[in-house]
Amino acid sequence: MSDNASDKRTWFYDGVTPDLGIVHRVESMLYSGRSAYQGIEILRLGSFGLCLVLDGKIQSSEADEFIYHEALVHPAMLAHPAPRRVLIAGGGEGATLREVLRHTTVEQATMVDLDDQVVAVCREHLPSFSEGAFDDPRAHLVVGDARRFMAESEKAFDVIVIDLPDPIEDGPARLLYTREFYGSVRSRLSEGGVMVVQSESSRWYDLQAFAAINRTLRDVFRFASPYQAHIPSFSSLWGYNIASDSVQPATLDAAEIDRRIASRLSTSLRSYDGTTHQGLFALPLHIRTSADAVGSVLTDACPLSVF
Repeated sequence: MSDNASDKRTWFYDGVTPDLGIVHRVESMLYSGRSAYQGIEILRLGSFGLCLVLDGKIQSSEADEFIYHEALVHPAMLAHPAPRRVLIAGGGEGATLREVLRHTTVEQATMVDLDDQVVAVCREHLPSFSEGAFDDPRAHLVVGDARRFMAESEKAFDVIVIDLPDPIEDGPARLLYTREFYGSVRSRLSEGGVMVVQSESSRWYDLQAFAAINRTLRDVFRFASPYQAHIPSFSSLWGYNIASDSVQPATLDAAEIDRRIASRLSTSLRSYDGTTHQGLFALPLHIRTSADAVGSVLTDACPLSVF
């Protein structure tokens, strides 16, 4: 890297942990601003193409967002026998909504996002991420607090997908990773319902958040199934958890997943299939035991915080 000051401004530093960072070359900046809740940037990086960056951290990249979003949405959706009503908490760029709407059983997908500016910026600058999902007649966008929506809504949902930003200190999502919030989620699920939540890094040296989310979900639901996928733009393995009182998605074999994909999805997928499904849930021993070893139940009084 050059010592020239003007040259340094063409590089974006993404802090992965307090001890690790990744530097990306910036080809162009399409948008930079701040909403009432967070900093918002749309950058074109030499490494991963167009990226949504919130508060200085990459949230999605055009190179690999399909891996993240297919892993987030489809294991939970396919574990349910026929999801008709789906709720998405977060998901501002619209890619989670896009994947939900691939399911032909879906009659309505409600997306609740606190930051309407993120949604507007992504619709303008990242239309390929949503692929027209916001204009689908089954889609219903609610601008508001997902925690309040969950507590006040009287609707029941077959699947709830929680795709929120990292729970940083004083950030808008911190209290949406607690036992109290997950209790509200459970109360909004219909009989046989399933929820899934992005659950932070599952790096071998950085398991505390992933383990705490799993431990908290186990305190609320009968089943909490952890899994992971490698997301290159996050420079790590990334964790997810599916929770339900009746469904254990890891018990579905590859042939059954492929059968459900063929019969229920309107378009083909790029990353997820039956073989991938088995790999997602095939966690190594140190991760399978992490919830009991380093995890703690998260509460409103003691919420999760990442740097």
